[in-house]
Amino acid sequence: MKLILDLCLALVLLVVLFPLVGLIVIILKVFIEGDVFFIHTRLGVDGKTFKLYKFRTMKHGRADILSNYLQMHPEEKEEWNINHKLKKDPRITCFGKFLRDYSLDEIPQIFNILKGDMSFIGPRPIVEKEISKYGENFSLYEKCKPGLSGLWQVSGRNNTTYQERVQHDMYYIKNKSLMLDLKIFFKTIPVILFKKGAY
Repeated sequence: MKLILDLCLALVLLVVLFPLVGLIVIILKVFIEGDVFFIHTRLGVDGKTFKLYKFRTMKHGRADILSNYLQMHPEEKEEWNINHKLKKDPRITCFGKFLRDYSLDEIPQIFNILKGDMSFIGPRPIVEKEISKYGENFSLYEKCKPGLSGLWQVSGRNNTTYQERVQHDMYYIKNKSLMLDLKIFFKTIPVILFKKGAY
């Protein structure tokens, strides 16, 4: 049932969002230097890797920009080391910030859902270096498709600690049901509209 709902909703959204996707692609291609898409390797079911798609929101040379910024702002290093995120990330373009504020950069992940890599609702799609943060819980994590949205997104999003994100993922996996998915789905809408915890 979940797979059918994922596929049907993905196809509907592709049609509905087609004009918006076209506009974003044009802006990124014409007015902002660089690639349109950001493609990153994430972990999926059974620990298998897949390519996750997003609209590009960062400047070129993002690794050097981050390194220089952390050297100039050592007080930010702790936040980066703990959460792998910065509230004032110097790598993000102005248009990229707009896309992130309203989660528009996530739209290409609809193709990940159609490919079967992801679901609309599920745990966070993580990278390999995050496995250690899940510890013994990772064996449970890898039994579930990662989601475009999930419990952590509607429970504080980036305002949560990393440990809280892991706890939200584990709660979802242990209690997953169609009703929980629907509850998270409808809670996701106001989170996006009001930019709660987005950065």
